[in-house]
Amino acid sequence: MTSEAYEDTVERYIRFWNTGQPEEQRRLAADTFTEEVSYHALVGVLTGAKALIDFRGQFTRHVGAAVFQRRAAPQIHHDRARLMWEIELDGGRSFAAGTDMLVFDRDGRISSVTTFLDRAPEGFDPHAQH
Repeated sequence: MTSEAYEDTVERYIRFWNTGQPEEQRRLAADTFTEEVSYHALVGVLTGAKALIDFRGQFTRHVGAAVFQRRAAPQIHHDRARLMWEIELDGGRSFAAGTDMLVFDRDGRISSVTTFLDRAPEGFDPHAQH
């Protein structure tokens, strides 16, 4: 795979977190993630694209409209990428910032995501057991 192909996958990943249309989200999930993608975050470990779709839905029901955006161009080498991101809530208020480590399979889809919080949401204790 080329770096450009991985960059395309990262862009789909960003669109996945931002789309609220169920059909578009399912299409992006199928194009972006492996079937058994694993997602490791402080709030828990999720497996499968459906779990990510459900997580996104729960998140937006809890905080309202949110925009997931990159803070810098992703860094890509071999089959890995580092994506520094920020989530802004409706009105442009910053909610949280973090870094996702993405692992790609040989077809260029994401097989694993590990999320680190660089700036946790207000009131969130990143050291508590989740």
